[in-house]
Formats: sequence, C-alpha cells, structure tokens
Amino acid sequence: MKYEPIIGLEIHVQLKTKSKLFCGCDNRGEDAPPNTTVCPICMGHPGTLPVLNKQALEFGLMEALALNCKIPEKAKFDRKNYFYPDLPKGYQISMFDEPICVDGLVPIDIQATGGARKYAEIRITRIHLEDDAAKSMHAPPSPDPRSPSPEGVEDGPSERRPRGGQGEGKNSTYVDFNRAGTPLTEIVTEPDFRSPLEAKTFLHELRRIMRYLGVSDADMEKGHMRCDANISLRPLSSQSPSPRMGEGGGEGLYPKTEIKNINSFRAVERALQYEIQRQTKLWEAGTPPTITTTRGWNDAEGVTEEQRVKEESADYHYFPEPDLPPLLLHEIAEQVRPRMPELPRAKRTRFQEEYGFPSGDAIILTEEKQLADYVEKVMSELQAWVRTLETEGTEEEKWETNKKKLTKLFSGWFISKLFGLMEKHAVDIRRLKITPENFAEFLTLLHENKISSASGLKLLEDMLLTGGHPRLMVKEKKLEQVTNEEEIASVVQEIIDANPEPVADFKAGKQNALQFLVGQVMKATKGRANPPLAQKLLKKMLK
Repeated sequence: MKYEPIIGLEIHVQLKTKSKLFCGCDNRGEDAPPNTTVCPICMGHPGTLPVLNKQALEFGLMEALALNCKIPEKAKFDRKNYFYPDLPKGYQISMFDEPICVDGLVPIDIQATGGARKYAEIRITRIHLEDDAAKSMHAPPSPDPRSPSPEGVEDGPSERRPRGGQGEGKNSTYVDFNRAGTPLTEIVTEPDFRSPLEAKTFLHELRRIMRYLGVSDADMEKGHMRCDANISLRPLSSQSPSPRMGEGGGEGLYPKTEIKNINSFRAVERALQYEIQRQTKLWEAGTPPTITTTRGWNDAEGVTEEQRVKEESADYHYFPEPDLPPLLLHEIAEQVRPRMPELPRAKRTRFQEEYGFPSGDAIILTEEKQLADYVEKVMSELQAWVRTLETEGTEEEKWETNKKKLTKLFSGWFISKLFGLMEKHAVDIRRLKITPENFAEFLTLLHENKISSASGLKLLEDMLLTGGHPRLMVKEKKLEQVTNEEEIASVVQEIIDANPEPVADFKAGKQNALQFLVGQVMKATKGRANPPLAQKLLKKMLK
C-alpha cells in the first residue's frame, strides 16, 4: 500500500525592528554580552506594563499583504501560560483567536522530477505576533570542578556565560535573556504539502519574501527563521479504513507528529524524509499513530527522537492580555500598503517577459532584492545604450532586435563569470565595486567586439578588485581586440612555422589540432586577437 504525506508548517520569523516588541531594549542583542540588552519589562518584573512596538505591527501587516492574507478589522493579544526557565513572565504574550490576518495563499514552483506536481498553492491559516523567549544554553557534566570552560556551552567563551552559582559547569543550564521580548511573527500553513521538497521550496520562497520586505534576515542557521513541521501519512488505497478522528486528527487526516529543532532548509527535508520512513513502518506493522506527539530532530544522527505528547491549546489556558488594548488594523494596513515592494515571484515573471531571461536565470537573478536591483540597473543602462545606436527603427524596435543577444551576454558574464570571481575574492553584491553603469559598459565592449573574451575575463577581475572604468582600463592595459588581418596573419604564420606537428595533424583531418593552433595565436597576442578571424586565417593559410 502507498501512503501520502500530509505536511503543514509553523514558521517563526524574527522581526528586524530596532527595539523589542513591548519595551525599548535594543533588538540586536544576539551579538551583545549575555543579559545586557534587558529591562524590567522583558525580564517580567511585577508591576511593569508592555507598550506595543508599532514597527513590529507594521512588519506583520506587510507579511500579511505579501502572503495574500485577509486582514480583519480587529486583533488582540492573549497570554499563553506555561512554565519554562527561559520564559521570565511565566507566560508568553501571543495571539490566540484574533490574529492579525487569516486565509492567505502562496504559490510555489517546485523543481520536482517524475510524476510529482510542479506547482502548488499553499494556504496560510494565520499570522500572529508574539514575543520570543530567552535562550537556554546547556552544559554537560564537568569531570573537573576546576574546569574554567565547560564544554558544550552554546556560546563557548567564558565571558559570554553568566557567572556564579552553585555547581557551575556541572549539568548547568545558562539563560541569556537578551532574546526575551524579541518580536516574532508566527506563520501557520494548512497541511498542503505533499513532499519534503515542497516544504523546503516554500521555506526558500518565504525567506525571499521576508528579505524583499526588509522585515527579517530570515537566516535559519542564525535562528532568524525557525520552523516546526507537522506530518502524518494517509493511505492512498480506496480499501483503507476511515481516518481515526482521535486527538490531532482532522477531516480525512490521521494524528500528526510535530518535529522541532529544525534549523536549516536541508534539515527540514531530511527530517520529513526520515519521519515518512518511520511512520510508513508503523503503518506496515499495523500500528499507525493514534495520538499527536512531538519529536525532536537530531541532525547529527539523522533521526527524530520522541519528546512528549503534544499540548493542545487548552493546556495553555489562553486569556486576553489585560495590559494591551485591541488593535484596529485596517487604517494601519492602508498606511503600510504603499511601502510594499515588488515581490520575488512577480519580479521573476517580469524579468522573463521584459528582458527575455530564461526561467532558471530569472530565479538566480531575483534570489536577493539587492541582486535583482543591480540587474535592473544594468539592463536599464543597456536599453539606454541600444537606443543611441545609429540603426534603423524605433527605440523599441532597436531594443527588441538586440535584446536576446544582450540578455544572453549578460547571463553568461554575470552568472557564469562574475559570480565565480566574487566567490573567489569573497565579495558579495553589497560590497561589489563594479557599478551597474560600468558593468553595462563592459558588456557593450564585448558586444561590439572591442575586447575578446580572454581579455574580458582579465578586465572583469581587475574591475572587481579596483572598481575601475572599463574603457579607461582597456586603453591603459592595451586590451583592445586586434581585428587587423595583416597583423593577425603575421602571428598566424609564426605559429604555423613553430608547430609543424599540429599543422600536419590538421592537414590529416584532425580538427582538434586547429583549436590548439587558435589557442597558440591567442596566447601569442595575449588574448587580444579576434578568435573567429584567427581561425579563418589559419584555415586559409593551411590549405
């Protein structure tokens, strides 16, 4: 029997506000010494009153608009009550039955193989605001009581650990409250994923959206975006028994398993793949899950490990937060709407339609907003240059005539060449010295055959390191392409005279020998000879 995975996600996104959600403490405490970006409010001292950070609410509403959600007229905060050492108030300020938005939809394109679907629409159940807990750091037992630096402490150096206390370093848990009160949005999806790849694809798209909005860095490895996955299996056979509607079941669904401690895109895919295998074995043994449970992902071992029976909402004793008034959302949402940027999916589509980029190139070029903005500026410069060409036709006709070649030239040099040089020299798009104007001019030099590809690669690396102007550097370094037949012919004759064996091979019908001889011409001219012209002259002079 075959089983269909039913997967839903709960994603916490750490908002990039200047201050925390309910107090004025610095929200960039992850790099500060422990317990230094705190105050009585985020430490949960009695008598303190929270004040909502308006920027956090605006960021949450931007997410709502980006994920095509319905924004209600009103939302409210609730207290979620539970005890844990990293929760100083003894409760979390969250939203229960009146979140900031509901009923969203996110389309995704899936790079699937075989008969798996290539497109899906993922429904968003809700998005709500809440404050984060503190950060616990666990240390294993220390065999030596004099040990100054117990191994296993998350932050490592002793100066980042709280000091004092009995038994320090022996089965100790340290708590850093810098993160307490950090604003989060929790994004809850419907169980619309049918494979681990779909879940990973959605998370990649969500990260792009968050970064385009500027509301979060959404870096999973740094905890800016954290994901819990819910999964169950459903028999595909029409002969299968009807679903058990016990705890955690839904219409047509079986009790789910929640997987926690997933901190990378790869881990999401691996954890879900493992859980599918584990639950399949349970089904085949005749003992499918009957209750909802929580398991943790052990990345080192590649397995999920049982943690506890999953709590239900009633276990948290939600009740309205008495210290915060209800939120009226429509007016704020309308203030936010004009600030919404063009989102990744729309930009990918436009890059294909307006510039003619293939789908794969458009995906790469729109991965980050700064990268996409750079590409747009380069293409705008190329369009302006094409309009100045002394050729027949309107400006639009001139662009359409040259668009395909220029777009292909851009992709080849930007994706294939410049990306490699940036990686080699550890340069990202934010620190790129080559201005869009200079990169566009560099491409026009190639387009007009003013420089060869070999010279172009040298020039591009020099531009990357210095930020220099391409035309000036071409003159300074004498990189102009040689197109004079007489000049190249004299070099070709020297190469023929110096390489009798490859010449004989070519005359015997070995075409590879010709490419070798062209390479020797290019080497002799330091990459400046026009390669097609060099090849043409070689064929002519070897007859």
